[in-house]
Amino acid sequence: MSELEDIVDGDTTWRFDRGFLLSNWTCIWGRGCKGILDEPAEHLNQGCCSIGAELADPEEAMTISALAATLDPGVFQHHSAIDADDVFNDSERTNTKVVDGACIFLNRPGFAGGAGCALHLAALQAGESPISWKPSVCWQLPIKVDWEVQPDGTETATVRGWQRRDWGDDGESMHWCCTEGPEAYIGESPVVDSLADELRAVAGDDVYVELRRRLP
Repeated sequence: MSELEDIVDGDTTWRFDRGFLLSNWTCIWGRGCKGILDEPAEHLNQGCCSIGAELADPEEAMTISALAATLDPGVFQHHSAIDADDVFNDSERTNTKVVDGACIFLNRPGFAGGAGCALHLAALQAGESPISWKPSVCWQLPIKVDWEVQPDGTETATVRGWQRRDWGDDGESMHWCCTEGPEAYIGESPVVDSLADELRAVAGDDVYVELRRRLP
């Protein structure tokens, strides 16, 4: 990890990886993304959606369920895959269901309603931010936040780029991790600008404003 930029916000010290935030990383889904399978699979256009999205908590699962219920089949290709477990892989509701090798919400190439995340597409149609609709792990990628409680009860939140190890056991066999090679570092603006909405959602407006002030 490169030099860190520390910003204290109440009982939380935010530590931002300057190198990643000043890099020109950009999502290349649909533009050569190799996916996260054992072999490169650009043709599948799955990106990091080959496994179901892990949900943060029961409240997030409830929100995703409610939003899914509003989706029209015209924008949700796998609407018919909803069953007794709803859009989740089981009754625990900790992950979204995998259908034909990818997340239930992933519309495949050629689908008339548009390829990509059905929740993302529906949010845009509604004139809302996809951040409000998608599972947090989905809209945060490739941002990773490591939380650590300090002896005095305060917290440290280190914000960095997602790494292979963050995928757990799946990362060991993954053919490609988009932040660890040069292919995705082709953006026209630094991450601190291109992912401004995501960073604001993660750390709050005040912290983001101070972060942007400090970075060149």
